[in-house]
Amino acid sequence: MENRQSRPGGASGHGGQKFHQDSEQAKLHKSKLRMENREEKLGKARDRLAAQKPPKKPGPVKRAGRVAGAEAHAFVHGKIYQEEHDNVGVEGGHFVERSGEAALHYGKRKVKQAVREHPAKAAARAESRYIKATADYNARKFAQEQPEAAKSAAARMWYKHKLKREYQKRARETAKQSAKAAEKTAVTTEKLAAQTVAFAKRHPVGSLLALGCVLLLLLMQSCMSSMVTVGNGLVGAVAASTYKAEDVDMLGAEAAYCGLEDELQDYLDTYEETHDYDEYHFDLDDIEHDPYVLISMISALHEGAWTVDEVRFTLQDLFDRQYSLTEEVVTERRYYIETDTWVDEDGVTHTDSYRVYYDYFICTVTLENFNLSHVPIYMMTEEQLSMYALYMSTLGNRPDLFPSSPYVGKYVTNGPTEHEVPEAYLSDETFAAILEEAEKYIAFPYVWGGYQPSTSFDCSGFVSYVYNQCGWDFGRLGAQSLYNICSRTNSPLPGDLVFFNDPSRNAGKACSHAGIYIGNGQFIHASSSKGITITGLESSYYVNHYYGAKRIL
Repeated sequence: MENRQSRPGGASGHGGQKFHQDSEQAKLHKSKLRMENREEKLGKARDRLAAQKPPKKPGPVKRAGRVAGAEAHAFVHGKIYQEEHDNVGVEGGHFVERSGEAALHYGKRKVKQAVREHPAKAAARAESRYIKATADYNARKFAQEQPEAAKSAAARMWYKHKLKREYQKRARETAKQSAKAAEKTAVTTEKLAAQTVAFAKRHPVGSLLALGCVLLLLLMQSCMSSMVTVGNGLVGAVAASTYKAEDVDMLGAEAAYCGLEDELQDYLDTYEETHDYDEYHFDLDDIEHDPYVLISMISALHEGAWTVDEVRFTLQDLFDRQYSLTEEVVTERRYYIETDTWVDEDGVTHTDSYRVYYDYFICTVTLENFNLSHVPIYMMTEEQLSMYALYMSTLGNRPDLFPSSPYVGKYVTNGPTEHEVPEAYLSDETFAAILEEAEKYIAFPYVWGGYQPSTSFDCSGFVSYVYNQCGWDFGRLGAQSLYNICSRTNSPLPGDLVFFNDPSRNAGKACSHAGIYIGNGQFIHASSSKGITITGLESSYYVNHYYGAKRIL
């Protein structure tokens, strides 16, 4: 857990500070100079490496020394590799262990060989430093050009998610290649094992020297690969948070969608004039949408820049998914009493009454607004949903495009809620871990159906993800299912769940919303109006819809 107490001396300028703090522009300039300097050093290191003579191929005795002991460990490590294959971190650690055990049986290495390898090490080190400097410069540059994207919590987590996934992919590929190489080596090991074991026992010092060289090279290669991935991913992710389309096309798409809604509204307003039924019943949701949801969806579905003409069919598809209009006509058999009066030949007046049957038509018109923000989960891939969440977290870095949207106040004007958690609560290690995980996602946008950082979250997706990251394993559950697996408590403790019931949002179920109680009458949750935030239980809406607290077993 980070220290929540503010540090002294945080004011800008020289007053009250021990050290001068450079401006962001000065830091950017220094970062550029550092990058250029390390590029120059990299060039010199590569020149020295190119001038280095390649080492001679090892003789039969040296080749035998390098594979000593492999026969004794091949079967055991093969089984361990099978179990660790899905865990890159553990697998990597075991790879080092495996290399170390094999290196203890390697043949004697001459000191001249280690010297010959030095230029390669220097070049690798120089390249690693250059990559780091380049990544730092590009990150600072884009942070200045697009400050809203750089400040976004969701954007930062999106970077990490994408980089982690890419690194794991590369690590798995490397592990597979290492496994294939080990399999080929095992054939030679069978023939040379008997000779090499005895040789390694006679030369333990040479074997340890070889181990150091091998491990150093492996570590340097790993650092270079990971830094390239970090640098490229950071730059790409910052740029990806901005809408790609031109203003005229985004405003045109919004106008076209509003045109579809206007046609629907006009159809309903004149319904009784254009239809011929005896009775009408209307059950109509409001016709409305948020323009940022619309543009973020279109931008996620259409990569790169798009024009309003290119997204006409998408607009119609979104409209058909958001609004559902049903017209049900019921025919009733009704009658009225008809009376006939007549006088017979004797002058007596008679009255006859009888039923006259007719069809009576009752029309019920229902309009359901599914809420446009609920649509993405049903039509987007995980990658598209990730991009949608990123656009919503930054509003495409265009809060000025639709200033009347409530999202401008949600994510730009207001920002995350300040909160303080007493240290006494944090003494509980389980709750401290839950809170630390939950706080990572504050200010993430609410995405209906979202269940992980890359897609952002809805309320139950957020709770499920946090707890699954902290030792539980119950998968992705809805609010009602979370309620069902918990035990009732009348005195919630930090880390317990709180539930709410709003029949208008979740008809037929007891629970419509869930959050994590953090003490002092506060809970952290995915709010449909504010994203991941902290709210007091005394807030009017939550007081009126509070359903109870429960504890996850």
